[in-house]
Amino acid sequence: MSNIIKALEEEQMKSGLPKFAPGDTVVVQVKVKEGDRERLQAFEGVVIAIRNRGLHSAFTVRKISNGEGV
Repeated sequence: MSNIIKALEEEQMKSGLPKFAPGDTVVVQVKVKEGDRERLQAFEGVVIAIRNRGLHSAFTVRKISNGEGV
């Protein structure tokens, strides 16, 4: 059963993603939907954590804005 799940996850994984590590500064663009409009909002900060879990991977970005951590 787990072999089937693993095969499906590998099939759906995106390739060609940039490599980055904790301590790197990155710019992330987030789609923001306001009413019926949609726009991209850029967020720049330092990567403080990465979780490599296949399709469930995630990373945490920290930004200091006006002296406050975001």
